[in-house]
Order: sequence, then C-alpha cells, then structure tokens
Amino acid sequence: MLTVEGVAKAYGDRPVLQDVSFTLHRGEIYGLLGPNGAGKTTILEIVAGLVTPDRGTVHLDGQPISAITKTQIGVAPQRNLLYGSLTCQENLEFFGSLYGLSGGKLRRQVAFCLEAVNLKHCAHRPVEALSGGTVRRVNIAVALVHSPKLAILDEPTTGIDIETQQEIWQALCRLRDSGLTILLTTHFLAEAERLCRRLGILKEGRLLAEGTLAELQRYIPAARILTLETPHPTAAIARCVELGLVWRERGHSLDVWLPTPQNLNTALANFANLTLDGAALHPVTLDRLYLEITRSPLPAAWRLPKA
Repeated sequence: MLTVEGVAKAYGDRPVLQDVSFTLHRGEIYGLLGPNGAGKTTILEIVAGLVTPDRGTVHLDGQPISAITKTQIGVAPQRNLLYGSLTCQENLEFFGSLYGLSGGKLRRQVAFCLEAVNLKHCAHRPVEALSGGTVRRVNIAVALVHSPKLAILDEPTTGIDIETQQEIWQALCRLRDSGLTILLTTHFLAEAERLCRRLGILKEGRLLAEGTLAELQRYIPAARILTLETPHPTAAIARCVELGLVWRERGHSLDVWLPTPQNLNTALANFANLTLDGAALHPVTLDRLYLEITRSPLPAAWRLPKA
C-alpha cells in the first residue's frame, strides 16, 4: 500500500535521512523506532506530503504522494493543534468540514470517530477542560474524521498515564482490525511490540533494521543471552574470546550471546571453571535488540545486513 524508497533529506549540510526504504501493507500497524534526532518525525512529514525529500520516492497505492489528494492521509502530530474553546465534537466537525464533509455524512463520521477512540462521553466537553491523554485521543479522532486510507501518528502515547495508554492501544487495534493502515513512531518498546506487526529502527537518519520481531533477530548473532554474575569478568571474557562468543560487560555482570538455543546447564558448561555468583538465561527481547542495533559504535563482531 505504502512504499518508501531511497528517501534522503538534508537541512543545509546536515543529513537528516539517508536512503530510507520500507513498505506498509494494508491493514497493518508499522512502527518506527529510534533515539531522538534519528529522523522519525521527518520521515512522517515526508510520507504525509508536508516535506519534499531531496531524493527518493513515496507512493500510496502506486501513486506518488505529491499527486494524491491529502484526503487519503490522516495525521496526528505530537503537538496539540485542537481549538481549546471548542468541544470534542465541534473540533471534529470543524476539521471534517475542511475535508469537504457536511450534513449527515459529517455527523456520522464524527460519531464514528468519537466511538472509535471511546470519547462519546466527552463529546460536548471543551478540549481545554480535558486531560492530556484525552486530548491525545481527540487528536487521533481528528486524523480519522475524513476516512483516510493511511493514518500517521507521531508518538501517540507520549506523556500520558498508563490507563489512557492502554485505551489508545485498544482503539488502534480496533482501527487496524477494521482495515486502517497506521504508521506510527514511538519511544515505548512495549507499545511497539504490542501494536506493530513490523518495525523499522532508525539511527542518525539511516534505517538500520526492519521487519517483524522474528526477522529482527537475524540482525544479532544470538538465540539466547546468558548473564553471568562474576567477581572476575576478565576470566569470563577470555573464555568468550576462546569460544568465539560475543559479550557485553556491565560491571560485575557479563551478557554472553549464545548462537543456538540452550538450557542453563548446557550454557554454563562452557564456564565451569569460573567463579560465579549467579547466572540466568534470557530470551532476545525487543529491548535488547533495539539497544544492540542502536549502540554506538557498532560492535566489530558482527555487521548489520542491508535492511
């Protein structure tokens, strides 16, 4: 449905995006992850048609973004662009009218969007009287009021309480199940893991890794992580070097990357002669994948495949 290919953007002599490519399929949620300044918001602005790339192309259903009507895309930015003195319903009616909706169609769309984000009970309350989390939900509703094919959400749950976060997650899952395609950015890895079928990890304007959680695991040489608590990490490191294993040192703790699935006893057999205060075996989680892929400098023991 959405194809981003070879997109690059610079402001002056500062590159913001470098050869970014990814695709979205209809009815999926795709998440962009990355540290501050990675280029996440810029790629959203380019996909939305608000910023022109220096190089590369963006197509929605085979058409260049520059050629399609903006009614096919809905955007919920980080900042609040709502009118505080208007009610939730009035904000939706106003923004819906800007897209040419009127009469019964506008009323039906407003009602649908309020229901979609569970805000019917707040329909007649002014936005300025609402909590930050509720305002976020109104922002999302505004992005949907004109029935777009693609919704773009920039950090939709940043700075809100966990209850509202859960409500937004549920709303986005319902919208996805109804066929809406969603491109979002987030700093919350639990959110990305819960909502997104596929993920892209950006750093310094480059897409370092892309795919499902299972596909992302090919970017690191580990099936399990063995954590060793030891007063003598140097000896454990020497053993890792001897075995050709990748490791990460953390004080008196050592994370050892195991290339094959193993139980704890089998994994510890390689370190039988070391003094250990404790040991544990962990799966390769999204948190660990993200930290490993974005760490700087990249470890010499492995190289990222082309995304």
